[in-house]
Amino acid sequence: MKLPPAIPRSFALVLVLALSARNAPAQTTNADSLSVIAVADSVLAALTRGDGAALARLTMDSAVVGAAGLRGGVERVSLRRMSLYFTVTGPSFTERGFDAWARVQDRVAVVWVPYDLYNGDQWSHCGVDVFTMMKSDGRWRVAAVIYTVEQPPACRRHPSGPPAR
Repeated sequence: MKLPPAIPRSFALVLVLALSARNAPAQTTNADSLSVIAVADSVLAALTRGDGAALARLTMDSAVVGAAGLRGGVERVSLRRMSLYFTVTGPSFTERGFDAWARVQDRVAVVWVPYDLYNGDQWSHCGVDVFTMMKSDGRWRVAAVIYTVEQPPACRRHPSGPPAR
């Protein structure tokens, strides 16, 4: 494209960069990503331990948890309060995340975590956990966890194999 002689190329380049930056998604710093991924990992660890007190500290008061998937060919979708997990004590399953990635914008973050889940030594299913988080009082807390319930090849098992017992 040829520019009119009245518009210098450097000005046109600056204008194009400024307009594209205005519409570009916000950049996530590595520290931001690591912070929110650490919260997601802590939630999975608390669920696995059956540690309701830790879950309460890591989540917003009104946090929700939802599931979507097929079981026996029947579509299952649910949404409930996360506080239902606060009274569970002791481990009943092992849920492990891996290959997480995050997006952070100011005080809102999303973490996408593939996972696998074992009941005792038996593999149950895998899928993706999506954590939506909000930062308040200087710390990240979970507002919602929505997850899929799938079987391979739609999802992957943990790259380390079954959990160590």
